[in-house]
Amino acid sequence: MLNDKSILITGGTGSLGKKITEIVLNKYKPRKLIIFSRDELKQFEMSQVYSTEKYSCVRYFIGDVRDKERLYRALQGIDYIIHAAALKQVPAAEYNPFEAVKTNVLGAQNVIDAAIDQKIERVIALSTDKAANPINLYGATKLCSDKLFVAGNSYVGRYETRFSVVRYGNVVGSRGSVIPFFKKCVQNGVLPITDPRMTRFWITLEQGANFVLKCLQQMVGGEIFVPKIPSMNIMDLVKIIGPKCKTEIVGIRPGEKLHEVMIPRDEAQNTLEYENFYLIKPAFKFFKRRFCEDGGKKVAEDFEYNSGTNTWWLTVDDMKTMV
Repeated sequence: MLNDKSILITGGTGSLGKKITEIVLNKYKPRKLIIFSRDELKQFEMSQVYSTEKYSCVRYFIGDVRDKERLYRALQGIDYIIHAAALKQVPAAEYNPFEAVKTNVLGAQNVIDAAIDQKIERVIALSTDKAANPINLYGATKLCSDKLFVAGNSYVGRYETRFSVVRYGNVVGSRGSVIPFFKKCVQNGVLPITDPRMTRFWITLEQGANFVLKCLQQMVGGEIFVPKIPSMNIMDLVKIIGPKCKTEIVGIRPGEKLHEVMIPRDEAQNTLEYENFYLIKPAFKFFKRRFCEDGGKKVAEDFEYNSGTNTWWLTVDDMKTMV
């Protein structure tokens, strides 16, 4: 469905944006693929890999989702948007809350408004497990963003723009994640551990990017897609990266959970289970007519998708392969 289509990726120079770019260029023949981000250095570095000479469909646009006028200009003639731009570092968002709101919330509203006015066909926004029952500002802004994109379907009026959301867990090896941090700590011989019981959902960049593209194809508008992915325990990661290192328990940081949740129990009533993913239907009744429960079954009323109670766990060997 991406052949001969024009696609724009906000935050396109990020880890996931680059992986989606790689997959799209290798598997499809888009008419245009626009990398929209605010960092000129990252765009320069990315252009060394995906040059406009080699890939004539690729364009690099300097811009910020906070700037609605620039979005309007960039979205002319675009068919699909993959919205990956965000301020995502939990400590940075706690210390700079206004900045996180400007990008993650107001930026989301700008994308929605511009997409409707420019008659974009489909918009899929990337979310995070931290948006489910959030306890930190980053999670709260992404929950707000998710709500905006779902509700955006009611703002389209006579236009046919559709908005959906993809929510998944920690991406293995992405910038700012625990793996590069641990690898640096190995040099000192000590790995700081917040809590030995801590668990997380894990997904690779390749899996995350392919899931986003699959959801872009399947979306009808208003739903939140959640992939079925495995959980990991932090101490298993220690065995892989620093088996000879000492560990130091430093305690859970502000805004951090012991276990992550991707589907809270309160959303179980709107959740359908499929073979490889869950789908959270919108609470708005007038959206529900879009969904035929083809192949999907309702989950139990007390269902919760929690990294600590997940039935699928990575073994140490599995994690070693991923790392």
